[in-house]
Amino acid sequence: MARPLKIMMLGLRGFPGVQGGVETHAERLCPLLVDAGCDVTVLVRAPYQPAEVGPIWKGVKFIPLWAPKSKRLEAIIHSFLGVLYAAIKRPDILHIQAIGPAVMTPLARLLGLRVVVTHHGPDYDREKWGRFARVVLQVGERWGMRYSNERIVISKVIADIVHSKHRKKSVLIPNGVVLPQLPNSTETLEKFGLHPGRYILMVSRLVPEKRHFDLIEAFTKLQPGEWKLVFVGGSDHPDSYMQALLLKINKTPNAIFTGFQSGKALQELYGHAGLFVLPSSHEGLPIAMLEALSYGLPVVASDIPANLEIGLEKKHYFPLGDADALSNQLQFFIDNDWAAYDKNAARTFVDKRYNWQGIARQTIDVFKTICSDA
Repeated sequence: MARPLKIMMLGLRGFPGVQGGVETHAERLCPLLVDAGCDVTVLVRAPYQPAEVGPIWKGVKFIPLWAPKSKRLEAIIHSFLGVLYAAIKRPDILHIQAIGPAVMTPLARLLGLRVVVTHHGPDYDREKWGRFARVVLQVGERWGMRYSNERIVISKVIADIVHSKHRKKSVLIPNGVVLPQLPNSTETLEKFGLHPGRYILMVSRLVPEKRHFDLIEAFTKLQPGEWKLVFVGGSDHPDSYMQALLLKINKTPNAIFTGFQSGKALQELYGHAGLFVLPSSHEGLPIAMLEALSYGLPVVASDIPANLEIGLEKKHYFPLGDADALSNQLQFFIDNDWAAYDKNAARTFVDKRYNWQGIARQTIDVFKTICSDA
């Protein structure tokens, strides 16, 4: 009997229930890798990993390593420590998530590790980063794509970037969703004064590239009747953007901020929403949008390439940054009888194209190919 593949994952804060697209990606993927027979260890950042989770969750082992709780330093310092730890433990594969941590790829290879890097998107395009951070992220992309044993990308848009900028082939394995049970309970809605089917939902980190102010401006132009606007999310590093956003939400009639939500509360907010909106200027492949579709929600999103790649009908997209166009789209969905919207069709669509079981099998194939080539 062959021994299990030893996979060590690096480049995320932690899970379960830790905010972030990469964190959600790993939370869904890692238990499936374990179910498929892999030995999976995740190097998490000690300040973020929930203490109540313990050292093992659904067969996934956690090793908390120190990291400063700093927007600029935590990823690079934690990744450096993680590569040194991996060099001691000698996994079959070191799987680095995202291009920031991938700056450590050359060091990992020099230490004799087999490295897979998953490119979740050109993070240097995010509005929150200054000049130095953008340069580090660009270097991380260059080194991660050029020096890793294999590259995984989550969208065709990113695959094109890797090919055009770095002349490297990559394996396209998208983000996925777990098709949820539709909730019957409404405790969270009652807590925030919401009515099923009568609120617009946005779930995201509170960072500039998500373009929350575009949505608020569009909402104020509406005739929403009893509809409300609900923002779900938080910020790991509260800053002036978050402060300005919360002030604006508090001053906007019928706008509600719930803070970061997970588990049953988040399921209820998704499951009973009338419409999901993602006005962002930057995405890799938006997990929040896929999750909204998994609940059968109508979706309105900006027309950036990553959102368009999901392949919804034209009526679900609006020009990035155009608050008037977004307002018109929202009014269209509010005015139509979306109680008759075919939720099952949306759920079937997303489950067929973005199923985590298939994603896990594809990922394991990448690992096995590298190990067989060694």
